[in-house]
Amino acid sequence: MTDRALLIQLKGYGLTTAEIYYFMPDHPSLLQLFAWQEYDAAPDFPVLFDFLAHWRREIDAKIKSVRIAHDKLVRPANWRSADGVISWE
Repeated sequence: MTDRALLIQLKGYGLTTAEIYYFMPDHPSLLQLFAWQEYDAAPDFPVLFDFLAHWRREIDAKIKSVRIAHDKLVRPANWRSADGVISWE
């Protein structure tokens, strides 16, 4: 993990992944997928919405839908014991 990634997570940002389904105007029957991932702040997602605004201004592709997943990565660790033993012989 880079220093930038840790610092931005400490400010409350979490890893956001967006699946952007789109089609090109000259091929409207061909649906395509663009995967985008960046650190962003839920629930407002300012970084993602800035990217989508840029897309609408600068790219000819038409967005059909956007699916968002978000997870804050900085949190207390979870620990649980395993009830088994693995041995190699």
